Amino acid sequence: MSAAGNTARAAAAHPLRRISFSDPAVAIERRNDGTIYLRPTTTLADYPVRITDRLHHWAATTPDNVFMAERVAGGSWRKISYAELLTASRHIASALLGRGLSAERPVVILSGNSIDHALVAFGALHAGIPFCPVSPAYSLVSRDYGKLAYVLKLLTPGLVFADDAGKFAGALAATIPADVEIVASTGTVPGRDVTKLGDLLKTPLHADLDAAHDAIGADTVAKFLLTSGSTGNPKAVINTQRMICANQVMIRETMAFLKDAPPVIVDWLPWNHTFGGNHNIGLTLYNGGSMYLDQGKPVPGGIEETVRNLREISPTVYFNVPKGYESLLPYLRDDSALRDKFFSRLHAMFFSGAALSPFVWDSLDELSVRATGARVPVLTGLGATETSPFFMSVTPQTSRSGHVGLPVPGNDAKLVPSNGKLEVRARGPNVTPGYWRQPELTKASFDEEGFYKFGDALKPAVPHDLDAGFDFDGRIAEDFKLASGTWVSVGPLRAGFIAACAPLVRDVVIAGINRDEISALVILDLDGCRLINPNLTADDIAAAAGDASVRAAFRERFERLLAAATGSSTRITRAILIDAPLSIDRGEVTDKGSINQRAVLEHRSALVEELHAAMPSARVISLG
Repeated sequence: MSAAGNTARAAAAHPLRRISFSDPAVAIERRNDGTIYLRPTTTLADYPVRITDRLHHWAATTPDNVFMAERVAGGSWRKISYAELLTASRHIASALLGRGLSAERPVVILSGNSIDHALVAFGALHAGIPFCPVSPAYSLVSRDYGKLAYVLKLLTPGLVFADDAGKFAGALAATIPADVEIVASTGTVPGRDVTKLGDLLKTPLHADLDAAHDAIGADTVAKFLLTSGSTGNPKAVINTQRMICANQVMIRETMAFLKDAPPVIVDWLPWNHTFGGNHNIGLTLYNGGSMYLDQGKPVPGGIEETVRNLREISPTVYFNVPKGYESLLPYLRDDSALRDKFFSRLHAMFFSGAALSPFVWDSLDELSVRATGARVPVLTGLGATETSPFFMSVTPQTSRSGHVGLPVPGNDAKLVPSNGKLEVRARGPNVTPGYWRQPELTKASFDEEGFYKFGDALKPAVPHDLDAGFDFDGRIAEDFKLASGTWVSVGPLRAGFIAACAPLVRDVVIAGINRDEISALVILDLDGCRLINPNLTADDIAAAAGDASVRAAFRERFERLLAAATGSSTRITRAILIDAPLSIDRGEVTDKGSINQRAVLEHRSALVEELHAAMPSARVISLG
């Protein structure tokens, strides 16, 4: 066994850090057609009508506690307390009410996570006016503003906010109609009037403010969150007050350590996604916690800011995507003070968005043992924008790579046979009523019993013992048949490829529909490539894809993967290392880094043809 393997075994021998956590249990019903229903045996606790009820609660009981903090010039923290947030929200809500905004003319927020973004969002929530946070990449990375224009046409906003109007001037000038008000913290847009956020904060309280807040009900639309379908066109997922409030109780009842003390979070996850914008900011508010905004990201040149923040703030629970944890490993391994600070009061680490590789998981176990003498639990589950997102959860004892656990109280799960797999569906108060102004798409997304169709497949973690929970078994829509008629299960194959080729591969797109063999379009992990060749630059994808040492290291791992294949459905024989960035405009990748397999295959069809050519080109790595 390798040294790494010995270390992982030694870490696994240590106990888990003891934390408060519920142990989900389900009643199981099997139908004659193979359909399985999972119903939690614990009833969901009561939840408030409005998420802002929790803001009122904390503003009254812990008014001076920090709700949110962000870095400002000079390195200090700008902080806002619960009382200050409530006051600001009421004034902004008054300004929005005075403008006659509504679900038909909502608020759209173009800029990323910030206190000012939160002020506008909570002002809208307090007024009962929906808002929609849009990926900043639609304005700042996109070259044609196509997705932004599509979103604005779908939502027809009455007010658009950007923290820095100058930074967003190109997008604002190109896409915002003349009759739509632009609000900004700072900056101008040539040829347009820009209202200062400070003016909204000075607005006198509206005479109908309290009545408007009291009129907010469980079915009131709180926000729209955008998610992309297979075509890449964004859908606006309706998020009601019931969804958000019920989901926060689901989270609190499951992650019971949130009841023990208000959480402290250091977080970068974007609020235009449900993980950051509903799950994390929601549990901070609901449990009276403090969120420190992290302007770092798990990209070259970005992780250092995250490390800087973690040197100062010890989180009690930490949320990230797998790449984020991987990027932190060298710093946690080499800096004992940082490691001790990070793990000192950490109840759990939670990941979502992709599978966490065994290497990263074992490393986190090892490092937490070095810091605390125990393994800090690593948690995950299954959720979607349409489920607010919390739907299924592991426990500290059952958590492992690929496992998603059982449905949490308040949710029913339905597993429907589909081409030899079990497609999972969800029903509960946290499930969306549908997509804004897209009734046909809404209808197609629910079955006859009102269950939302995830499109994901699950399989029992232990055959014939459904109480042991479920493992992720891929996306139904991504699976395909080879020319032989053999089904290829893309999800598990993709996860296995990434694990086998670590740390060189960030993601992979599996090709081969109606072909004789499976092939792969490989998205390299540039940090991992630089471990092979330190002379590579941090952002030159083409150089990494063409580097002889990287290709040799990849080929070695690729050969081991092929040797472990068990049949044509798992046998990948050719690969191309993609040498150009994936495109947000074409829907190939989100700003969070999630890959749309179908969009990549569609827009890179020439590469697929190259992979399957009778005489492969020099850049095809072929194992024959």
